[in-house]
Amino acid sequence: MSPYDSSPAPQSRRAPALIDGLGRSVSYLRVSVTDRCDLRCVYCMAEHMTFLPKAQVLTLEELDRIATVFVGLGVRKIRLTGGEPLVRKGVMTLIERLSRHLASGALDELTLTTNGTQLAAFAPELARLGIRRVNVSMDTLDPDLFKRLTRGGDLAKVQAGIEAAREAGLAVKINAVALARDNAAEIPTLIQWAHDRGHGITLIETMPMGEIDEDRTDQFLSLADVRQELESYWTLSDLPLSTGGPARYVEVAETGGRLGFITPMTHNFCEGCNRVRLTCTGTLHTCLGQEDATDLRAVLRAGGDDAALVAAIDGGVRTKPKGHDFRIGRGAAPSVSRHMSTTGG
Repeated sequence: MSPYDSSPAPQSRRAPALIDGLGRSVSYLRVSVTDRCDLRCVYCMAEHMTFLPKAQVLTLEELDRIATVFVGLGVRKIRLTGGEPLVRKGVMTLIERLSRHLASGALDELTLTTNGTQLAAFAPELARLGIRRVNVSMDTLDPDLFKRLTRGGDLAKVQAGIEAAREAGLAVKINAVALARDNAAEIPTLIQWAHDRGHGITLIETMPMGEIDEDRTDQFLSLADVRQELESYWTLSDLPLSTGGPARYVEVAETGGRLGFITPMTHNFCEGCNRVRLTCTGTLHTCLGQEDATDLRAVLRAGGDDAALVAAIDGGVRTKPKGHDFRIGRGAAPSVSRHMSTTGG
């Protein structure tokens, strides 16, 4: 077999599921296809980012090959991220290639997280290729605040993308980072807006990743406090639901919609972690909040076969940390140096 043959392995030849050193099964792979983005969200990256040279970024063929090896190792869900995945040239070719694993039954779900700016153009094709749901990042309904938070973004364009996704038959979940100074008072309105349109919504605590242009301390908002406030006027019922990620979900009786909380700072969710991340440079990170790294690009570009990739992946997964070590404090350095746009959101 050619070292770049990315055909799926027959089910009978699939290796045992990936198990880390603590007995957790890894079935979820998040793949960053690019570090580039057409927005500059203030909590995510610096205003004047230096993006990676093309030679350091995996080709579409390399991304497909590594993802396919993971599928052969028992991964059942792949989420494409960035940066903004839909600005990667040729990304639909990659999605079409990966969709063969949906057709074969080897993969349960292929999905992506997007900022929504390109979604109006791509939603119909995404649906055709087997994408059934997308996460869209949108932190506010105020166009001026949106423009400031994203350093120039157009809220109307994002909302048009969300509507195009709905019309294409895609389920949409809104992701909103909770920001104490900026959108805290707006959170109930944002939840109501999403639920009125049939969309779920997940709130996310800001995470100390990468150097940005401001201190995150003033922006940190505890979602435990947010939930307590919401429960003062809404009825929240815990749901025994998992979509493969770290969110804990409730149903809001008054809106009839689903609300998720991702709480890396106030409620550690590491005990059931089933996911790993592949960066656009081919680095495998088994924990978002640790500096662990396994260089899969080096294996590929040294001519390693699939067995070599499997060995490298297995070695990285076996050393997956027990949990992250996120901390936010005034003047504190980021818990990890890499930006979320490089790691994959």
